[in-house]
Amino acid sequence: MKTLTYRNKKFRNTLLFILFLLFIAYWIACYFAVSLALVPSFMEKTDAFEEVTETATEALVQTSDIQNNHAAAIQKTNEWLQTASYEKPTATTTDGYQLIATSFAPQEESHLWVLLLHGYTGWKEEMYPIACEYVARGYHALVPDMRCSGESEGDFIGMGWTDRLDNMLWLDQIIAKDPDAKIVIHGQSMGAACALMMSREKLPSQVCAIVSDCAYTDAYQMFAKQMKDWFGLPSFPLLDSMNLVLQLRGGYNLKHASALKAIKKTSLPVLIIHGDQDDMVPVDMAYQLYDAAGGEKELLIIPGAGHAQAMDKDPQTYYETTFQFLKEHGAE
Repeated sequence: MKTLTYRNKKFRNTLLFILFLLFIAYWIACYFAVSLALVPSFMEKTDAFEEVTETATEALVQTSDIQNNHAAAIQKTNEWLQTASYEKPTATTTDGYQLIATSFAPQEESHLWVLLLHGYTGWKEEMYPIACEYVARGYHALVPDMRCSGESEGDFIGMGWTDRLDNMLWLDQIIAKDPDAKIVIHGQSMGAACALMMSREKLPSQVCAIVSDCAYTDAYQMFAKQMKDWFGLPSFPLLDSMNLVLQLRGGYNLKHASALKAIKKTSLPVLIIHGDQDDMVPVDMAYQLYDAAGGEKELLIIPGAGHAQAMDKDPQTYYETTFQFLKEHGAE
C-alpha cells in the first residue's frame, strides 16, 4: 500500500511538473507571438517582416492597369520630390518616444492641411504619392512615421490606438504654426483606422474631415481574421492570451483599438474608401463603418481594387471623389 501511494504521489508530481512546463511554454509562445506581430525589430530578426510583406503582396490584385497606374504615380512622386519644399519636424510622445515626420509645403501659401497616416508595418514614404496630389491642390501635407515605424521610435506598433494620441501632437504643431488651418486627416489601412479612432477624441475645431482608405473595424477582429486565414487557428484562447501579454508589455488593449466604436461618436464628415477585392481587410468592414458613422458620410467602393489599391485602380475617381468631398465640407 505504501509503495502504491508513493507511486501515485510520484505520478501526480510528475504530471503537475509537466503541466507547469506546458503552462510556461504557452505563455512564452504568447510572448513571442506578440513580438512577431507588433515589434518590427523582432520581426526583422526572425524574417517575420518579410513574411508579412510577402503575404500582403500576395493579397494584392495584380492587373496591368493597377501596376501601370502605380508606376506612373511613383514616377510623378519622384519627380515632384526633386523640387518639393519640405521640413522634418519631430515630436515627443508622453511616454518619451521621438516621432519623425516630413512636412511638405505648396507653392502658394494656404491654410489647407492634411495629416497623412500610413498602414501597419508601413512608413511615411508610402504616403508620398497621396501627399503629392494634396500639395498640387494647395495643401500642406504633414506625413509622419507612426511609433515603432520608419524613423520613429517605439516598442510596439500601436494598431491605431496608441497612435491616436501620438498624432494629436502633429495637430498641435499644425495649429501652432497656422491657427487658421483647415485640417483633413487622411489615413490608409491602420492609418485610416487610427484616423477614425482619433475622431472620438476632443479634436481641435480646425479638423474639418476624415478620409478613411481601407480601414478595419477593430484591431482585435483583424488579428482574429489573420489567425484563422494564415494559420487556421481559432482566436480563443490564444488571441486573448496574447492580448493580456500585450497589455502587460505594450500598455494597451487590442479590444480598445476600435474604429467602429469611435465612428459612432463622431460628428465629423467621413469619406470611407475601399476596394471590393480586398483580401486583407474585407470590404464588409467598410459597409459596417459607413452604417455606424454618426455624422455626414460618403462611401466609395472601387471595383477590382485590392488592399490599399483604390488609388491605383482608379486614381481619377479616387482623387475627384476625395477633393469634391473635402470641398463640400469646408476643407478646400
